[in-house]
Amino acid sequence: MKKIGEINRKIKKGKARVLTANQFVKLTEEKGITYAYKNVDIVTTATFAPMCSSGAVLNFRQPEPPMRMEKIYLDGVNAYGGLAAADCYIGATEVSNSQKTYGGAHVIEKLIKNEKISLEVKSKGTDCYPLKELSRHITQDDVNDFFLFNPRNCYQNYAVATNSSEKTLYTYMGKLLPLYGNATFSTSGQMSPLLKDPELLTIKPGTKVFLGGGTGFIAYRGTQFSSKSQVNSYGIPIFPSRTLALIGNAKKMSSSFIKAAYLKNYGVTLFVGVGIPIPVLSEEIAFHASLSNRQITTVIKDYGKEGKPVIGEIDYETLFKNKLTLSSKKIPASSMSGVKMASLICEILAYSIRNGSFSLSCYEDDFEYETNGIKLVNESCIQNLSCVECGLCIGYCNKGALVQVDNSIRFYKDKCDSCMLCDDVCPFGLLPYEVFDKKRVYYGSKIL
Repeated sequence: MKKIGEINRKIKKGKARVLTANQFVKLTEEKGITYAYKNVDIVTTATFAPMCSSGAVLNFRQPEPPMRMEKIYLDGVNAYGGLAAADCYIGATEVSNSQKTYGGAHVIEKLIKNEKISLEVKSKGTDCYPLKELSRHITQDDVNDFFLFNPRNCYQNYAVATNSSEKTLYTYMGKLLPLYGNATFSTSGQMSPLLKDPELLTIKPGTKVFLGGGTGFIAYRGTQFSSKSQVNSYGIPIFPSRTLALIGNAKKMSSSFIKAAYLKNYGVTLFVGVGIPIPVLSEEIAFHASLSNRQITTVIKDYGKEGKPVIGEIDYETLFKNKLTLSSKKIPASSMSGVKMASLICEILAYSIRNGSFSLSCYEDDFEYETNGIKLVNESCIQNLSCVECGLCIGYCNKGALVQVDNSIRFYKDKCDSCMLCDDVCPFGLLPYEVFDKKRVYYGSKIL
């Protein structure tokens, strides 16, 4: 059995053998589990998806005279001030007082970009903190500390959502059309971290991770964590199961991997990019890391009925073909998770390990980690791209104008009849024409 310290020594010498999750699946299909275990040290995994249970802690510089900050609004979004005098927590899903499509997620993204936000504070005043009101604009440069703390990220599997009722439902799984008009799902499948190590043999509190383009840590198990879910024949939980609480320095993150979003008639959320290295310490770990979309399954739930009953089970290979069959009816299926972004995170994390800038945690790491972290590769290629190619929009097009090819979205303009059924489903508020009329060389999407 390999040891983490042994692999870290290889990383330091530039000799660690690192593959992405997709590469490892392919290798095991060609060479087998034993060969892969002996010849690979680390498998990189990743996800990029909406994670509502996210937020940020900020510590403000004290004004003169000082202030106990109690009622705090950042760009009109309420932040919880029931901490120390100059600390607050802003939740990603907290909505602005004046604009329902804007919330805490947008504030977090703007701060990561180092853009200005408004700060409005009120206090009752005390002898040691006499100031009662404060109004100013700030950027991340004006705060002492700014770090993400996400109580629940990286769900280990998540159910497919569909709707048997006669009305359209607007949910955290997107717009669900009536009478099984579509289905949505949210995971990166065979790249998803907790599906590649289902027993969490290598994913522990203290594990160093890619978080939002920077380096973070697993703080503890996430809320709603469950290790008692039903598993399939390969040992993969088929229901939502384990979760992670994550923490990381937001000042070191990139807005390419932390993106605010709005789901119509549901609310604001935050897309978070997470990458986790899995050291291949044993053949058991290699086996689970080798499982493909064909072998990873999840359940289908009917959101149109009380209690969201389970109405089926399906593998991710079928889901990523963007079609499924329910009651002898073929319906479109689309992903809320950005598979292409997850693949990119896997590549970045693998590169960072190979070049020695990211090592594995031995659970004695402290929080002074800035010199040993993520290196973004060719970041200019991924900055300022609004579309993350999650593919959610394709499930609403029955004309074949929007399709997914090799994890990239294609728009066939001549097939579009302008029905506009897709116009309100994009979490980033884009229309097909707005997305595909832009030159986006890196992702390769184009009008055909």
